[in-house]
Amino acid sequence: MTTATPEGGATPPPASTSAPADPSRKSSTSSTSPASPASPKGRGPRSVTGTRKLVAAGFLLPALVLLGALVVYPIVFSVYRSFFDKSGANFAGFDNYVELFTDDTILTAVKNNAIWVVVAPTVATALGLIFAVLTERVRWGTAFKLIVFMPMAISMLAAGIIFRLVYEQDPARGVANAVWVGVHDTFSESAGYPKAHPLPVHPLEAGGGGSFVTKDPVAAGTEVLLPLVGVAPAKMPSDARPAKAAQPQDGRVTGTAWLDFTPGGGGKPNVIDPKELGLRSLKVEAVKDGKVVASTTAGADGTFSLPAAADGARLQLPAANFKEPYNGVEWLGPTLVTPAIIGSYLWMWAGFAMVLIAAGLASVPRELMEAARVDGATEWQVFRRITVPLLAPVLAVVMVTLMINVLKIFDLVFIIPPGSSQADANVLALQLYRSSFGTDADLGIGSAIAVLLLLLVIPVMLFNVRRMRRETRR
Repeated sequence: MTTATPEGGATPPPASTSAPADPSRKSSTSSTSPASPASPKGRGPRSVTGTRKLVAAGFLLPALVLLGALVVYPIVFSVYRSFFDKSGANFAGFDNYVELFTDDTILTAVKNNAIWVVVAPTVATALGLIFAVLTERVRWGTAFKLIVFMPMAISMLAAGIIFRLVYEQDPARGVANAVWVGVHDTFSESAGYPKAHPLPVHPLEAGGGGSFVTKDPVAAGTEVLLPLVGVAPAKMPSDARPAKAAQPQDGRVTGTAWLDFTPGGGGKPNVIDPKELGLRSLKVEAVKDGKVVASTTAGADGTFSLPAAADGARLQLPAANFKEPYNGVEWLGPTLVTPAIIGSYLWMWAGFAMVLIAAGLASVPRELMEAARVDGATEWQVFRRITVPLLAPVLAVVMVTLMINVLKIFDLVFIIPPGSSQADANVLALQLYRSSFGTDADLGIGSAIAVLLLLLVIPVMLFNVRRMRRETRR
């Protein structure tokens, strides 16, 4: 609204008398608080991520069904079945569990499992730690780690077959005994002619304790014949030569020891045939009044010579000439079968421990080690007081993983031991298989063993879960 002035102009309308608006105050119509998205009726609230709980449950349902069918149901049914007898028709209470700790076969399995849990993870972790630390500073460390880890690519079945051959008793086939016998024979003489013996027409007779002696005393300057049989020509030393008659020597007793057997037939007893071989390195002793007065060994052609002290003595072939050759250690016998199988397990899993520990070692701060060395610490002190404590979480992971793994060890124990010693190598997983699927199957005992294995694994798993939660909080 405008008003007229004497000059005919218009004046502007008077200003409003109301106070100016406070800029700090917001109009209720211009500013609205953001409202949370309204959920459609009947569809339920949204989760923090905006996903409806019903939809999330639908996606999880297949996994829950599989988990229940493959994990929960078998556990519940095994616990239920362990309280029934062999037929499953009669309630047996705790009888099956009592038998676990009274049956000698199952007790052997429990004892062996305890050995596995204590020895295998500890030694595998220690080897992995040693390999990881020692190969850290060498140029070919990566190649070494690759070789050590390579057995992990081999299945347990194949590893069992490999070590069944490695532990063969025959040194000609088993690598372990081939090495062991080689080392033994380097420091100890081995018998050359096991099962060798004289014929009744020979001038030798049994002397007691596996030895043979001449029937009559010998005289200096005469030739003595010591024929033997019972040695296969293929078992003769490769450097044995055709036997020949020894030349008589004044004041000495000479003679020939040979294999009185002509290949292809022919020949006469007590007569040296050109095709017959000398008994190389056969030990010959001269005995008077029960005492050895002289000794020697036969040459490649079987000839030998004794000093004058042997005159009038009887010649003796000691029992050491005829004992069975050393065939190494009975790796798969009742005494060593479990340590031998653990050795094959270490061959496979030491590489696994080494790789995990090496990864943890790469994250250890080098400044701490260098500072310790500058302060005068030795390498052993750096390893013991810095490296190992910083690697403790990784070592715990390796130990727990291997402990769970050995509790259910089955393949190696089933394949490596021969039938005669498999009972001595028995473990719970193998006994579970035998009790459940053997010729005299007892599903009650088998279910009880399965429950026992579950109870043994649960503490280890709980320890692992608690450890991971502590690591997460840090």
